[in-house]
Amino acid sequence: MMINRRDFSTALLAGAAASLVSTRGTAARAAPPKARNVVLVHGLFADGSSWSEVIPRLRAVGLNVTSVQNPLTTLPEAVAAAERVLARQDGPTVLVGHSFSGMIVTEAGVHPNVSALVYVAARAPDAGEDYTALAKTYPTPPASAGIVFDGDEGRLSEEAFLRDFAGDLPKAKAKALYAVQEPFQKALLAGKTTNAAWRSKPSYYAVSTEDRTINPDLERFMAKRMGARTIEVKASHLSLITHPHEISRLILEAAGQPA
Repeated sequence: MMINRRDFSTALLAGAAASLVSTRGTAARAAPPKARNVVLVHGLFADGSSWSEVIPRLRAVGLNVTSVQNPLTTLPEAVAAAERVLARQDGPTVLVGHSFSGMIVTEAGVHPNVSALVYVAARAPDAGEDYTALAKTYPTPPASAGIVFDGDEGRLSEEAFLRDFAGDLPKAKAKALYAVQEPFQKALLAGKTTNAAWRSKPSYYAVSTEDRTINPDLERFMAKRMGARTIEVKASHLSLITHPHEISRLILEAAGQPA
């Protein structure tokens, strides 16, 4: 049977694409080496204390845990802050990001100390990808309308924070978190990743099914694209606070530790 040049080229390209997807899936699903270090990174509208429900659960099994104080200024500066913490780790380290800090995990996750990646209701762009354009292919989540700016400094309004960011927390707890909300610089949102660590590192993703800050279907798309080990949690955007047991178990799995 003869095959013309066009058909041959098409088949060759299809095979190459299939090979790329297969390779990415294999890397993402590979069993990670056992790690004793965990580095946590927070996203917008929060600070490092947003991991306060997860940290004790990880330390209880002997893990060394550090929560990065993300400067929320520019993506390069936020990545540099995470890289400084990663450089201090003494061996295999699980890098975990919530929300916007998935950008940081994706970029900084190529660091040699990083053994696995965990995304918690987080952005997970490809290298050079315009995340904003990707997000626009899905219905806009309600929290987006609640972002307000004072010049170049952005934050979430109290109404949007309580309803769309922390909607399943007790109101008193949500108001306390609102009070310590860390403003971000508009320049931060313009950053694009140059790496996609999930292409080469074992990856895990926790989808928040009731998320009103990132569209849950977008979360599912990103998790599937990276071939991540994925769980779904019936939670708001703040699953790390409302469902710390499930999130901690996923991190322990990524660390090769018994849950």
